[in-house]
Amino acid sequence: MQQHVGYFRGLFDQGKVLIFGPVLDPTDNFGMGVLEVDDLAEAERCMAQDPTVLAGLNRIKISPMVVGAARGKAQG
Repeated sequence: MQQHVGYFRGLFDQGKVLIFGPVLDPTDNFGMGVLEVDDLAEAERCMAQDPTVLAGLNRIKISPMVVGAARGKAQG
């Protein structure tokens, strides 16, 4: 999982991931990330290269979305 976090941190640092982390669902164990990429194919390539996906530990589900509005946390 450390490799998974490091991989996503790298995508974040490249500007391809806006937010990522574990989802605190008491009935399941999974995470979520919001990518900002050019197209679905790029998202699929990014996720296919995740170390935990390559190792068969994680599965991915990509759901495209349209951003209606977005706001970053105020820096202060």
